[in-house]
Amino acid sequence: MTSPTASPTSSSATGAGPHPRAGRRCHSVLNTLHSTHYFAPDLGRELGALGITHPRAVNFAARAAAMGAVGAGTVTAAFFSYRPETVAEHVPAVWRAAAPGDVLAARLRAVDTTLRRLLGDEAVASPEMAEAARLALRATEACVRSARPLYAAHADLPVPDEPHLAYWHAATLLREHRGDGHLAALLDAELDAVEALVSHTATGKGMTPKRNLLTRGWAQEDWDGAVERLRARGVVDAEGELTQTGVALRQAVEERTDRLDRAPYAHLGEAGVERLTELGGAFAQAALRAGAFPADLLGKA
Repeated sequence: MTSPTASPTSSSATGAGPHPRAGRRCHSVLNTLHSTHYFAPDLGRELGALGITHPRAVNFAARAAAMGAVGAGTVTAAFFSYRPETVAEHVPAVWRAAAPGDVLAARLRAVDTTLRRLLGDEAVASPEMAEAARLALRATEACVRSARPLYAAHADLPVPDEPHLAYWHAATLLREHRGDGHLAALLDAELDAVEALVSHTATGKGMTPKRNLLTRGWAQEDWDGAVERLRARGVVDAEGELTQTGVALRQAVEERTDRLDRAPYAHLGEAGVERLTELGGAFAQAALRAGAFPADLLGKA
């Protein structure tokens, strides 16, 4: 999860649209609310009722269901940062427990419960929520499917009728659109799955090593090996901190990601991006105040 306190909105030097970092910040607040359901008990409860009970299986099923009853190889490729053997422990077995369509319906029920609890019924039914949904959906009109498997799969799903679920759906599309582009940027930077996790954690904005190992399935020796490879490249120092080379590499990854994700926010326009960031930021902050995420989620330790 990206931090909701990224760079402020600003106009581009040419006046042709919002600055790329304005799009990054807008994505950040949208992704914050999107991600709440992964850490809430509601998703596990809904999928548990379908026979999917292991926390990793819940995660794989919920996010991959839009692609259909795909195999472990497809999920590993699309998710990027997970140990292939860990994925194979649960996929395709999850589809024997529940069909993808049933998983998607359960996921949406879980999102509804989670957002109502975190934000309250008044915010869910507010004009601001309806406005945020309209703006976010407008931004998705400029998303492109080519080489973006997770975005393309979710783009085939119907837009929910209720504004808070439509907003979450649009946030999901924008999250997966940026995420698919981000993987291309990581490949261009010649970072493998564990190296990407290690270097992101070293920025202080990624999940802690403990959380990464717990959720992604890698062992400590995998993590240590990635640290050594990054040290040999001059990306991290002897203490595992980013060097100047490492800082530049991670900045370059984010800038490439911004470029690949520019279209939705250029389509929405500077004023629209600013307003959506304002509305999304308020919802994200409310969710954070309500304890949406574990206190030890982010950091280097």
